[in-house]
Amino acid sequence: MKSSILRTLRSTLVAATLPDGLLTSAAARRKLSLTKMAGILSVFCAATAILSPAQTTFKTLFSFQGSNGSNPGYYNLVQGTDGNLYGTTEVGGGTAEGTVFKFATTASKPTTLYKFCATGSLCPNGSKPYAGLVLASNGKFYGTTTLGGTTDNGTVFQITSTGSFKTIYNFGGTTTGSLPWATPIQAKDGDLYGGTSIGGTDNDGVIYAISTAGKLDDSLTFTGGNGIYPFGKPVQGTDGNFYGTTGEVESGDGTVFVVKEAAINTLHKFTGTDGGDPIGGLVQASNGTFYGTTSTDGGHLQGGTVFSITAAGTFKTIYSFCAKTNCTDGSTPYATLIQASDGNLYGTTYLGGANNTNCNGGCGTIFKITTAGKLTTLYNFCSQKNCTDGYQPEGGLVQATNGTLYGTTYYGGTADSGTVFSLSVGLKPFVKILSTLGTAGDNATILGDNLTGATKVNFNGLPAAFTVVSSTEIEATVPTGATTGTVTVVTPGGTLESNSLFQVD
Repeated sequence: MKSSILRTLRSTLVAATLPDGLLTSAAARRKLSLTKMAGILSVFCAATAILSPAQTTFKTLFSFQGSNGSNPGYYNLVQGTDGNLYGTTEVGGGTAEGTVFKFATTASKPTTLYKFCATGSLCPNGSKPYAGLVLASNGKFYGTTTLGGTTDNGTVFQITSTGSFKTIYNFGGTTTGSLPWATPIQAKDGDLYGGTSIGGTDNDGVIYAISTAGKLDDSLTFTGGNGIYPFGKPVQGTDGNFYGTTGEVESGDGTVFVVKEAAINTLHKFTGTDGGDPIGGLVQASNGTFYGTTSTDGGHLQGGTVFSITAAGTFKTIYSFCAKTNCTDGSTPYATLIQASDGNLYGTTYLGGANNTNCNGGCGTIFKITTAGKLTTLYNFCSQKNCTDGYQPEGGLVQATNGTLYGTTYYGGTADSGTVFSLSVGLKPFVKILSTLGTAGDNATILGDNLTGATKVNFNGLPAAFTVVSSTEIEATVPTGATTGTVTVVTPGGTLESNSLFQVD
């Protein structure tokens, strides 16, 4: 099975650059090394018994049918203030240009909120929303399309939980970037920060900041030496700086970078032996260290790695995939890791695993890994007849506040158009703070389940004023004197604790 990321990259590069002539001669000499990345697909995996730890329950929630979307791509689902989960499909929806969807965690089918390119052949509203969504502090969702818009360089859009849609920004190619591959994030200043995979002055990609109203506030361009092709979304560290990865670099296999003092600085340059093509971005764990994956290289059979890196640039490979015979531990992790409420990291591999009967290179896995690098395979895809459970997950996982993990597969299901699944690993319900950075007096949105009747909200033990908006949302005010720590909510059903620290400036 040909990698869908490589397939999409080929098609989008051609579609985006031919009309506008974005590929300068210098940029053309630095096109993404598809030959190198295609080496991913040389790994084949033998079928063995499924590794299923106790207390692990996998469920296929629904299969996409094409008419309601197809091939949910390279992103993690996101939980809304209403408790539903939201995402995008790369194609499908009747017009074959993608959808935005939502579903309840108990649903048997999704609700389609929006279909891209529903009218007109030029897709002025954008097309191919490959990257998923981010929930902003105003309760609205924001996402990107890799193509379409007024110049066919991609867009940033806004959508509500009821499907009210608005394009807020059109990328300009050589000026502001093109092909925004990843979801933006909302930073502490309220702006949306993200990257475009190409475009900018050297056509190596751009880091941008726009307001939720669509005003471009800042942008920085990559220059080859500090990275090329920033596919993954950035993350704002607890120090206020932005961290991320690039898929390539001049004379290298990608970088980890930090945006600090209006400059893009390289923290680590991959060489192949320590991994290559880190397209999934980073997550900052509760210990302050960043963790990420590389999709190729790293030793063994070049199945990719999991790595850690500090804000100062101290780098360590903590796991190399294909360590087991025929890559039964997985291969080619594309997506961003998450840290769940138990402190462990969770993710997916696109290839590898115990099953490859119907999958060229393996059907993929779900895994857990400690911050010290001990990996456990939790599920092997295509373990059900005809792969109705899905296979080859490009996207990562999200832990909903009920404690369960949710994710998507790019292929498989009843129509071979991808699936949405859940994986219960015995983790308890918790509360999630929408923004984990703030100061006294700031509003803080707290998400959870069964919050009706809550009697107390504490920020690191200090009581806070709050309002219960619904059974899934509380609005609280960060109290004067609050310090960095967890947030707890006392409900009739018990006390719920946040899955991450709330950092007080």
